[in-house]
Amino acid sequence: MSRTHAAPAEAIAAIAFDANGLVPAIAQQHDTGEVLMMAWMNREAVAETLETGRVCYWSRSRGNLWRKGETSGQTQRLVELRIDCDNDCLLLLVDQAGVACHTGRRSCFFTAIREGERKVIADVIVAPEKLYRS
Repeated sequence: MSRTHAAPAEAIAAIAFDANGLVPAIAQQHDTGEVLMMAWMNREAVAETLETGRVCYWSRSRGNLWRKGETSGQTQRLVELRIDCDNDCLLLLVDQAGVACHTGRRSCFFTAIREGERKVIADVIVAPEKLYRS
């Protein structure tokens, strides 16, 4: 996706945000199909992402916009934004720089249920304290 100069208002209007003004967004590496993470977006986050090409989410815990990588340097560049059939979930095809998970793993989906038990299936790539140095 090339950067746009204005967020397509019609596309944003088609998104079915929930009662809190949020929509779930799944980030997937555009070239490998690897599912990286799930986060929430509001209208402003979607608009900023489309305008800048840098993925921006809504942080429910902080109550403000969260530009992916603003503290860790592990950014996401938007390749394409897709809306599901019910207009209530987004798929962000991204180019992830570094790790996506705050635990220092490539993906947030590093725990599997195997034979009825939780099993960690991905190692830490970058120590979290290195990602979030003050």
